[in-house]
Amino acid sequence: MDYKDSGVDKERGYQLVQKIREQEVKTSGQQNILGGVGGFASLYALKGYRDPVLVSGTDGVGTKLKLAFDFGIYDTVGQDCVAMCVNDILCTGAEPLFFLDYIACDRLDVEIASALVGGISQACESIDIPLLGGETAEMPGFYNNGLYDMAGFCVGVVERDQILSREQSRPGDVIIGLAGSGLHSNGFSLVRKVLAKSEEKYGPIDYDRPLPELSGGESGGIEGSRQSLKQLLLEPTVLYARVLPKLREWGDKVHSIAHITGGGIHENLPRALADGLCAEVQTGQIRTSEIFRFIRNPASYLVPGESAQALISEEEMWHTFNMGLGLAVIVAGEAARDILESCRDIYPADIIGRVLEEDGGDLPRVRLV
Repeated sequence: MDYKDSGVDKERGYQLVQKIREQEVKTSGQQNILGGVGGFASLYALKGYRDPVLVSGTDGVGTKLKLAFDFGIYDTVGQDCVAMCVNDILCTGAEPLFFLDYIACDRLDVEIASALVGGISQACESIDIPLLGGETAEMPGFYNNGLYDMAGFCVGVVERDQILSREQSRPGDVIIGLAGSGLHSNGFSLVRKVLAKSEEKYGPIDYDRPLPELSGGESGGIEGSRQSLKQLLLEPTVLYARVLPKLREWGDKVHSIAHITGGGIHENLPRALADGLCAEVQTGQIRTSEIFRFIRNPASYLVPGESAQALISEEEMWHTFNMGLGLAVIVAGEAARDILESCRDIYPADIIGRVLEEDGGDLPRVRLV
């Protein structure tokens, strides 16, 4: 017997490495890379910093991958993988330096794996960082039905005196919300359950069907487009790295940042608030796209004239999904309007709330009004 008999084909792995080399991203940090793809480790020379602090983050795509494989769309989830890591390290004030990936499967399909890595490469190129390395694991009998898993690892850097932390927030601060592109990459176990329940009750869903009510808008989709339901479900997570240089221009007027991921505003915004503080958030100022209303009550979109009860409560929606808010930036009140305009040069953004002192009661740290 040989390795191939067990289900691992080394030749497919060599072919994938060659494809990755062919689509290698060239970035401004290229001169800092020592060596290339294919070695045992990746080397990156750190230059040009006074007192650098390295910041690392890791995350995966979650069960959004299952939908991507169901739809046969493999080139978009790479951006989700990059964004979930990069957006996290931005919350410390760190700029991303480079990215690495990990892809695991039962049996390697070179074309599928190449599309997955290609999506990662394109996302890295869009924010000018290199895909420095990665790992592909072929694990026969471990993953079923041709599914893959994907995770990412990002390393960034920030000058010690520019680190952002929740301790810098204070009463009177204003919260600026940067819009998301849709569901991003969280809550998809619930999304998939909703879709399955809808198909059980109403029959197969035509995911290729454009739903005019869901297409277009400021934060979800492309204005005037006729996006299909599957495109809207797989809309990639926004990469917010380009806003960091704008925020740095405001120095100590920017206090902290929260990446709104799984658990929504209630779980993530308090991570950017000092002890003893709470946030009041105006939900009407958040650019909640129609895809969230679809997930809450799909029957009203799929079945004309249907007035079925919503499958998810409004409260649960706000406790699970980002609801259209990708990044929350907490800034000094006196500079809020000017910082907002700086952000709007790059992303749709609005003032969505304020920071208050807790009153000592049992109220939640995030109050939606």
